Amino acid sequence: MDLSLQYFLLVASLLLMQTLSHAATCNDCFTSSRAAHYPNSDELGTDSGACGYGLFGATLNGGEVAAASDLYQNGIGCGACYKVRCTNSNYCSDKGTTVVITDQGMSHNTGFILSRRAIAGMAQTTDSAASLQALGIIDIEYKRVSCSYPNRNITIKIDENSNYPHYLAFVIWYQQGQRDITAVQLCETQNQACKLLDRSYGAVWTTTSPPTGLLSLRMLFSDENGYETWVVPPTNIPSNWKAGETYDTGVQVNL
Repeated sequence: MDLSLQYFLLVASLLLMQTLSHAATCNDCFTSSRAAHYPNSDELGTDSGACGYGLFGATLNGGEVAAASDLYQNGIGCGACYKVRCTNSNYCSDKGTTVVITDQGMSHNTGFILSRRAIAGMAQTTDSAASLQALGIIDIEYKRVSCSYPNRNITIKIDENSNYPHYLAFVIWYQQGQRDITAVQLCETQNQACKLLDRSYGAVWTTTSPPTGLLSLRMLFSDENGYETWVVPPTNIPSNWKAGETYDTGVQVNL
């Protein structure tokens, strides 16, 4: 074989390997954006976020939470986790912090509105955190990461507005893994008759005339590449469910 042709094939192979390697590690890539912070006086998030978590949404993940603009995705992005780090070397640490999306919003075209505790999590020191807050808008970079809550199973909280047995609404707590929950079903355990629920808003799922009896929950976890997995927790929702109650599903997910 001609030496020039051999050289060409070698270079082409190396470029292809480099491209495939980059594609395989794209989960490690960060995206540039900007962030503001919640103006509330404490360090936590908001208890009236658009995901419907209530007070739980302000304290989840130790209060390191965020509102997202585009990443909110009409509620599909609720519960997703992101590694976020600021880029100002005078104030920011290299490791950054992990935040959970609990709200929708933007300020001056930012991608995120962070809790003050999340701002502190990105900073080198307490003084650096105060300096970052004083800036108002800061440059950041982010990437999607897996949510993990040790010793916590996925839990559902029955909304206070639910009316047994005519109307059922609930929010899903402790969403885990790196995929989104894109569909939810409730199935009667006796005859396996299932009903697809509606996403009312955020992470709140609702249905009128819900199935009766002991109920099995089914959640569809999906990612941006089209992979989908139905997860059926081992613990059922009691037949006499009550508004305001929380029910541990008995399952942890790492998808």
